Amino acid sequence: GQVLKGATAGVPVYFIKRDEYYDRSHLYGTPDGDYFDNIERYAFFSRAVLEVLRSRSFEPDIIHCNDWQTGLIPAYLKDTYKNDLYFASTSTVFTVHNLAYQGLFPSDLVDLTGLSPELFTPAGLEFWGNVNFLKSGLVYSDIITTVSEAYSREIQTPEYGWGLDGVLRGRKHDLYGIINGVDYDEWDPKTDSLIPATYSAEDLLGKAECKKELLKEFGLKLKNGAPLLGIISRLADQKGLDILSEALPALMKLNLALVIIGTGDRKYRVELEELERRYPEKLSVKMVFDKRLSHLVEAGSDIFLMPSKYEPCGLNQIYSLKYGTVPLVRATGGLDDTVRDYKGGAGNGFKFRDYTPEALVAKVKEAVKVFKDKEAWEKLQRAGMKEDFSWESSAARYIELYDRCLKTRQQGLKNTQPNAPARTRSSQKPPEKP
Repeated sequence: GQVLKGATAGVPVYFIKRDEYYDRSHLYGTPDGDYFDNIERYAFFSRAVLEVLRSRSFEPDIIHCNDWQTGLIPAYLKDTYKNDLYFASTSTVFTVHNLAYQGLFPSDLVDLTGLSPELFTPAGLEFWGNVNFLKSGLVYSDIITTVSEAYSREIQTPEYGWGLDGVLRGRKHDLYGIINGVDYDEWDPKTDSLIPATYSAEDLLGKAECKKELLKEFGLKLKNGAPLLGIISRLADQKGLDILSEALPALMKLNLALVIIGTGDRKYRVELEELERRYPEKLSVKMVFDKRLSHLVEAGSDIFLMPSKYEPCGLNQIYSLKYGTVPLVRATGGLDDTVRDYKGGAGNGFKFRDYTPEALVAKVKEAVKVFKDKEAWEKLQRAGMKEDFSWESSAARYIELYDRCLKTRQQGLKNTQPNAPARTRSSQKPPEKP
């Protein structure tokens, strides 16, 4: 392998180059499934990260790992490098972006990691007979974070824990939720070069032009005074496509139209194509992910739908707030943290709790009713546009955690043994593939 160096905003970035592992058309697998050698690809990457640090004489205070692809790094530091003075002062922070994706591999491949066999136990890497890279990060890191406060609580329950809720409850004192920040340099209707007209909370006129262009782009016509709903989503169960597809016939009876862009499960592609044929004047779907279209949907829609079954953080509801496109979400994870349900003239969006098509339809009807009151709707839009979910506050929280890591190390209090139970009564079976 080779090490390549780049930079972003003046910060050096190192890349691990090994074409036999990484020169592929997709990151983790094809649409048909994971790559057969993922255990080798990411075990190699994790070891390479540590060896690159050594070769550059860069002694890290903290290594911040993200998701299962880097979940072995904390284990290597506690095992392979445990007597290496080079990393004697190194702590680890492990961030979970989506607990459902865990990096599970057959136990007979564990030797490919190069880790001691003693780590393959229910207290370590073993998970119902498999090697679990994500569990490695949860067990062996010093601090765990995830991408919203609500999600940090949810993943400690059987419903959202994907079989690891016991592990997470065992480490609840080291678990923190920090909402993802967004880049307002890219997502701001005042300056967005990808939309047909710019606008702001003080002057919303340009939004009407964006709506007109969005309807034209998707070939829809809409009666005056009717709302346009938008969805940008992976077409998968997690994103609420099951309750959405059941709710669509009822939604299509309302005075509204809906545009959808996204790619994903064949099941939902087929269902949406059929529904589009049934309701050609009110529903238009584009099975793509396109940057320009994404910005146009955010700017041109009146309401943005995110009926997710679970949502660790979510970004589109945050973009929508900035664009005066009122989010309508299910109250889960980061959606629950960022959207305040509209009640008595206060709030920044609409939120429902029951994961049913009926609850979704009822909340859409509620939003449509408010939409008819132009003054109330503009007040709601402006409330959302004034929200600030930039990276400044999130970065400050991470810095606090980094300081905690350093102080723990300095005081000689670093945990050397994992204290997390691998299985509890709430974790009766391994997770099904999301």
